[in-house]
Amino acid sequence: PDRDTSEEISRQVLNRRLAACANMFQIQSIYRWEGQVQEENEFAILFKIRDEDFEEMKREVLRLHPYEVPCIVRYQIAEGHAPYLEWISESTTR
Repeated sequence: PDRDTSEEISRQVLNRRLAACANMFQIQSIYRWEGQVQEENEFAILFKIRDEDFEEMKREVLRLHPYEVPCIVRYQIAEGHAPYLEWISESTTR
């Protein structure tokens, strides 16, 4: 999505305490859609979340996202700086 939409999605997810942080990256995507190669400037969002919040965060993003098939994926953290991981947990506890 564009910057404004990405900011709104990020704020909504953070306000619901489904993420501790949202990093927005301006990117250029080249992809196949409906049989043609498309090219778009857009923003990707990296949310810092707890595993147990993924499904609810995904529902919120899908509710707000303008794309028919947005990229929503989860990467498992193999290891991390313990204080940072604790901050994520504390920031998302409701």
